[in-house]
Amino acid sequence: MKYQTKSILFWVLSFFLMVGSAYYQRTTGPTYPERGKVEIGDETIKYKLIRTWEGETDAQVTVEVENNNISGKYRYKRFKSFDEWTEKPMVRKGEELVASLPGQPAAGKVTYEIYLSNGGDYVKLEEEPLVLRYKGAVPMWVLIPHIIIIFLAMMFSMRALFEAIIKGKNIVIYAFWTVILLAVGGMIFGPIVQKYAFDAYWTGWPFGGDLTDNKTLVSFVLWIVAYLMVRKNPKRRGWVIAAAVVLLLIYLIPHSMFGSEIDYTQQ
Repeated sequence: MKYQTKSILFWVLSFFLMVGSAYYQRTTGPTYPERGKVEIGDETIKYKLIRTWEGETDAQVTVEVENNNISGKYRYKRFKSFDEWTEKPMVRKGEELVASLPGQPAAGKVTYEIYLSNGGDYVKLEEEPLVLRYKGAVPMWVLIPHIIIIFLAMMFSMRALFEAIIKGKNIVIYAFWTVILLAVGGMIFGPIVQKYAFDAYWTGWPFGGDLTDNKTLVSFVLWIVAYLMVRKNPKRRGWVIAAAVVLLLIYLIPHSMFGSEIDYTQQ
């Protein structure tokens, strides 16, 4: 098979790996809604409980329940605090039952539970309390380039990996563009997104333990080393393979794990 044909196939495969990682990031992690269903009497209620809220206003948790005979209640307290649980009835608004969780500053969290009843005992929707994180609004002019460029970095990283495996001639070029895309998407737009969302440009090492910041830093540094190695000697393909594999593994870590949060027990 000619190199040009291989290159096209590898670009296609790299693209689908990028799409797959983007979908995985979009549907996993501690800030995406918790979905499920529960039996209340003879009815099956499907729900989607939010785990992130934009702004400092009260977060509105809604459950669609058409049957007016079904009522709900909820309990909440600030996450990482010495607060006692507060319990309130859910408010019916048309076909929805609504729980209102008190607003928090950016990176503040509230843990909560939702219960439904059809005249009998209350049924808890989730076995474990959910944690909802508050964040600031991130403008689209920052968020969209950040997302696009960071996933393009993933695609170029995979393409560089395949180039290294077949001992291709363009390994240095693909490594270079991976570094540039990681720098722009992760090290420039990333901190700007972080500032808008949580009022801090950087909360990873050495200032904190934010996993998103730390994994971005690790992948960026490793790719810089890999690029410098193959630029000096293209036969050092192992560095590119290692950097690409590490980046792929990093993308398999759910987004926002161990992210910014306020510890109210320290206040």
